[in-house]
Amino acid sequence: MKVEIWSDIMCPFCYIGKRKFEAALEQFPGKDKIEVEWKSFQLNPALKSQPDKDVYDYVAEMKGQSRDWSLSVHAQLTNTAKEVGLTYNFDKAVIANSFDAHRLIQLAKKHQLGDAAEERLFTAYFTEGKDMSNQQTLLELGAEIGLDKTEVAAVLQSNDYAAAVNEDVNEAQQLGIRGVPFFVLDRKLGVSGAQPVEAFSKALEQAFTEWKKTQPVIELETLSGQVCTPDGECN
Repeated sequence: MKVEIWSDIMCPFCYIGKRKFEAALEQFPGKDKIEVEWKSFQLNPALKSQPDKDVYDYVAEMKGQSRDWSLSVHAQLTNTAKEVGLTYNFDKAVIANSFDAHRLIQLAKKHQLGDAAEERLFTAYFTEGKDMSNQQTLLELGAEIGLDKTEVAAVLQSNDYAAAVNEDVNEAQQLGIRGVPFFVLDRKLGVSGAQPVEAFSKALEQAFTEWKKTQPVIELETLSGQVCTPDGECN
């Protein structure tokens, strides 16, 4: 069963939601039958990179609030992240457009490294304070997860995978997704936000039960004979 997750790697609740979903999936009995696909979503496609402005002032200005308000909000986010084992260092955060980072994720998906890319980019932004619009940084991060540097460089220096990013964004609009993280289970059940682990567990169980009903049942007519089994028995 496929679970599609729309996310922006500069979204604090997306990383928290990833951890909570992973916790639910880890304890789910049918986890070996779950396929996870990450989808691109930009919270602010028009954002211009501003490496000299800190995140507190940026968010305060965007929301029409004070810097003290922004400091308080980010402190709460830091504590929420800590509850699921994540370290957020907003003092290091770099205001940057994430479009090229999403193109890198699309490339990683081609090599079955989508989850690895999401994880590495989340850590790079929230914990390490990396610039998500810097192509050299993205090149190094791509190489760290096992992508070929030459291929990554070629992608970043072109418009490759831009269409794939835009396709994900358009698909989100068609599905009525207005915020992230957003989890779509088997294209039948949607879960919005960084829900508690129990909510993800319940959603997985509900969607998986319905999914199993659609799977063909294979019944074999077996002619029995002498066999050996994995436990070493032969008869």
